[in-house]
Amino acid sequence: MTSLPYRIGDKWTAHVLRALHHDRRRFTELRAEIPVVTPKVLTETLRAMEREGTVTRTEYDENPPRVEYELTEQGHKLLGLLDLCCDWARENLVET
Repeated sequence: MTSLPYRIGDKWTAHVLRALHHDRRRFTELRAEIPVVTPKVLTETLRAMEREGTVTRTEYDENPPRVEYELTEQGHKLLGLLDLCCDWARENLVET
């Protein structure tokens, strides 16, 4: 049995994938796009996604410090799977 390395089913990963779909973002930009997530939970989600290889974190040696997050190739592939799941749900789940 193979284990899946991605956390697509948790509450925030899909939101982060969508937020990073088109471009890299700073932490504050992600927070603005997903305002209901706490900074702690967003940090934990980003760290887990970085460990899994779906997001890269780039630190810039500037004052003030700047950090940006971007989807990796694996992250873009995972976003494609998320799109397929959403399409399936729209076609097959009955609205209540």
